[in-house]
Amino acid sequence: MSKKPLNNKTETPPFPKLQKFLADSGICSRRAGEELIREGQVSVNGETARLGSRVNPERDVIKVGQKRIQSKSFKSIVYVVNKPKGFTCSNDDPHADRLIFELLEARHRSARLFCAGRLDVDSEGLVILTNDGKLAHRLTHPSQQVRKKYQVEINDPLESDAFRAMLEGFEDEGEFLRLDEIRSKSGNPVGSTKLEITMGHGKKREIRRCLHRFKYKVKKLRRVAIGGVRLGKLPLGTYRDLKESEIDLLFPKQIS
Repeated sequence: MSKKPLNNKTETPPFPKLQKFLADSGICSRRAGEELIREGQVSVNGETARLGSRVNPERDVIKVGQKRIQSKSFKSIVYVVNKPKGFTCSNDDPHADRLIFELLEARHRSARLFCAGRLDVDSEGLVILTNDGKLAHRLTHPSQQVRKKYQVEINDPLESDAFRAMLEGFEDEGEFLRLDEIRSKSGNPVGSTKLEITMGHGKKREIRRCLHRFKYKVKKLRRVAIGGVRLGKLPLGTYRDLKESEIDLLFPKQIS
């Protein structure tokens, strides 16, 4: 059977074969890499790899035994940013006055970064910027239930009916909205204007929409934690590297 000729758009495969990736990473020769794959010692995203399969070095988790292998040309970059109000979480938005990436020093803007979980333009606080697509996917996918904590100030004291309704949830414009936890420093949030809200999910502007349903105006909304990573004393408008040892703190611990 004759092979169908490739068109111009598919003549050059976009991603390398696994054995070539292993060789380019300095692990072994390409031939030795083929042997490792045949022996079942190489996995991609948790599944035993097949000889000849192609991989995306920026997104796929590739391991030889228990050791993760990453391309020499790819360095995972993760920043914790304390976003001020007025900055849009986007790489390109012609309607935005200012983009969050303008907060980075010029030398840190050359990498292709994106937001792993956004904040709206009127909110401030903790945002993760990264070039690691797999990490960003884990942080934003609902199945991960990454818990995010917010400090929220409203214009009037929270009433008990609104408190119960927001915890139980309700339909709004075809979506089901609900807040996981509502607390205050005094313990009981009812009667307070300063709230601490925790969510393990998040639809667009969900906190604001919940409060608006009960006629509350949000005076301030600030995200202070994602998982176990806290904003701490990071000054507004600045950022820092997220250490490799802190990555696991972002996600809930798995119960075996």
